[in-house]
Amino acid sequence: MAVDVILGLQWGDEGKGKIVDFLADKYDLVCRFQGGPNAGHTIKIGEDKYVLHTVPSGIFRPNVQNVIGNGVVIDPITLLKELAKLDQANIPYRDRLYIANKAHLILPTHRMLDAASEAAKGKEKIGSTLKGIGPTYMDKTGRNGLRIGDIHQSNFSEKYEALKKKHLSLLGLYPEIDFDLETQEKEWLAAVETVRGLKNVDGEYFVNKALKEGKAVLAEGAQGSMLDIDFGTYPFVTSSNTITSGVCNGLGIAPQQIGEVIGITKAYCTRVGSGPFPSELFDETGAELQKHGMEFGATTGRPRRCGWIDIPQLKYTIMINGVTQMVLTKLDVLNFFDKIGTVEQYIIDGKTTDEVPYDLCIDGLTSEVNYYEGWKKDAHMTDEGVLPDTAASYVNHLEQILDTKISIVSVGPERDQLITRS
Repeated sequence: MAVDVILGLQWGDEGKGKIVDFLADKYDLVCRFQGGPNAGHTIKIGEDKYVLHTVPSGIFRPNVQNVIGNGVVIDPITLLKELAKLDQANIPYRDRLYIANKAHLILPTHRMLDAASEAAKGKEKIGSTLKGIGPTYMDKTGRNGLRIGDIHQSNFSEKYEALKKKHLSLLGLYPEIDFDLETQEKEWLAAVETVRGLKNVDGEYFVNKALKEGKAVLAEGAQGSMLDIDFGTYPFVTSSNTITSGVCNGLGIAPQQIGEVIGITKAYCTRVGSGPFPSELFDETGAELQKHGMEFGATTGRPRRCGWIDIPQLKYTIMINGVTQMVLTKLDVLNFFDKIGTVEQYIIDGKTTDEVPYDLCIDGLTSEVNYYEGWKKDAHMTDEGVLPDTAASYVNHLEQILDTKISIVSVGPERDQLITRS
């Protein structure tokens, strides 16, 4: 069997959690392959809403095993809060949740460093979620990190104290910030004790054994492709590889094991935090998209910047990911507009292009917007046959211009508010 991949094609917040939850019952394993608690995958089941930051979105399907891969960075405190909410909702997970021993740990001092570094940047801040993600990945590449497997070693306390000492030394380079390290450390160490009792496995062997046994595996990405450390809008990016290539490193599988690559995009575009955003709307239309789309970050609560869908940007992420099919989410948010805009070309120094430049922050870059007739009708339906004709035309146009099949359209937050297209 191959590993199918679900990932975001924009700047995150595309609705990956709902789609993973919808597709998960077709798989035996759902595996998170990168990122950390800066992710916020929202899943609505009936009247209940869940936000997952670390746990894979297949956890709500009772027959699915869920793996937190080695490419993920884990804050034990955040993980335990998630698990407590699953306990409260009577969602059984203890026999179905596995944590890779090579996944790195986020320490309290990582979060402290993140906050101090971001505060010191002032107006140049990159919009970090302040979850300690960046400093943890820096320790990982700097060969200083602590991993899940270390918590089972007799010298774990010594390793922890050594890394903490290094962080405290680095904090001397920044202005002092308000952070109760003593309280956070006590909670963190208690959480580590609980994590010891969960199923810690050698993730690469676990996943490859499942593949050898013919099990179906779904890899779940976090954030979005435009936040990839190599191919995103650097330096306004996350600290991991959010694209398809990250699956191999994040789970320990070979490239030939990749099967379908399912890219998720909203019917418009959003971004949280700082950084370039060519299709951003600064007018009343942008405010209306934010209001009707309820565009506030699931992790930070920050309002999302909103704009029309960006075709050059999507062509770029479809290319670098090898996308084989797409899912279009939040089509229903466009119900309220007389005209629907699409950015189909960039203009750089008077010349048009549909290629994403090396740096989207370059001077002289503007975007060319094409407008299409809106449908001004309710798109909350689950049968493509009753989708408004104009809405169906918009979906068909996107499919044609992106030269990629749109296999699913989401028209609302509920599990069943999905249209599967033949």
